[in-house]
Amino acid sequence: MKAFIYEKEGTIKIKDVEKPALPKGGAIAKIACTSICGTDLRTYRFGSSKLSAPRIIGHEACYIIEEIDSSVKDFIVSDRVIIAPAIGCGKCKSCLRGHINMCDDLKTIGFQYDGTFADYCAIPSQAFKMQNVIKVPDNISDEEACVVEPIACAINGQSFLDINKGDNVLIYGAGYLGCIHAELAIIKGANKVILADISDKRRKQAKKDVKNIHVLNSGDVNFIDRVKEIIGAEGVDVIITACPAGVTHKQALEIIYKNGRISLFGGLAGEGTGYLDSNMIHYKEIGVFGVHAATPEHNRQALKLVEDKTLEVKKYLDVFSIDEIVEAFESLKSEDSVKGIIKVK
Repeated sequence: MKAFIYEKEGTIKIKDVEKPALPKGGAIAKIACTSICGTDLRTYRFGSSKLSAPRIIGHEACYIIEEIDSSVKDFIVSDRVIIAPAIGCGKCKSCLRGHINMCDDLKTIGFQYDGTFADYCAIPSQAFKMQNVIKVPDNISDEEACVVEPIACAINGQSFLDINKGDNVLIYGAGYLGCIHAELAIIKGANKVILADISDKRRKQAKKDVKNIHVLNSGDVNFIDRVKEIIGAEGVDVIITACPAGVTHKQALEIIYKNGRISLFGGLAGEGTGYLDSNMIHYKEIGVFGVHAATPEHNRQALKLVEDKTLEVKKYLDVFSIDEIVEAFESLKSEDSVKGIIKVK
C-alpha cells in the first residue's frame, strides 16, 4: 500500500509498504478520507521530536472497517467510523475521571501508532476498549467525517470558557480551527466575534466563510485600538489563541476584560515560556486555560453538530488524491487551502 512516512532524517516520503496485519482485538480499516492538521504541517516543514521514525503520520480520518477481530462487539465489516486519536490506558487518574486525552500513558494515532496518511490503518484493540471508535451516520460524507476530530478539539477548548449570550470573543488565527471556534461562539450566542490573523489570504477567506464576524489584521500596529473600537466599553470577555504565536498570549492578557477567560489553544513550537504576566492574571481575576486534543465524548458532540448541519464544514475543504499529498501540504503552506483533504478510497 501507499503511505506517507516520516523517516529518521526528518524527511517525509510517499513509499510502498506492507498492509498492516490485523491486531488482536482490533481491526484493519480502509482510509476513505484523511485531513491534514497544523501539527502535520509543522512536521512536514520542520520535523518533529515527538515522533519515533519511521512512522506513518496523520490522525484525522474517516475509516471503513475491512477486517475485524471476532472479539470486537458492536462493529462489523463495512462500518464507517471516526476515531478519537488520543487513546488512554483506562487505568490512570485522568482516564478514571473521564479526561482520557490527559492519560498518563497516552498513545495517539499518527504518533505512537501508525497513522492515516495511507491506504490502510490498523485500529488497535485499546481504541475499541476506550470507546474511541465512533460510527459515522449515513448523512455525513467521508470528507465531512474526516474533519470532525479538530472540531472536537475546539469543543474541548471552549468547554472551559463558558461562552454565553452577550459575550465578546476574540480569536487569534483565522485558519480552519479559528473559523470553527468563531462559529461555535456564534452558536452559543456570543455578541461580537473578532477573528484576527496576520495573513491577508486567511482574513479574506475567513470573511467569506464565517458570517457575522469582524476580521482584523493582528499584525497592525493599531490592532488593540481597533479591537476596542469594535467592542467598545464592554471589553473582550473571551480570547482564544488558535495560532502558534507566543506574542498572542502576552497580548491577550492586555486586551482581556476583568474576569475574562483565555484559552491557550494553539501550542507553541519549542519552549513556551515568558509570555504570561502573573500579576495581570491575579489582579484582573483572569482564567487561563490550556487544552490538548479531545476525548471520545467531545468527538461525539462534534459529529452531532455536523450531522445536524449546525456546522457546515464543506466550504473549508480542498480535496486531493493520495498521490497529490505533497501538493496538499504545499497548498496549506502557501495558505491557498484552509483545510486539505486526502481522498484515498
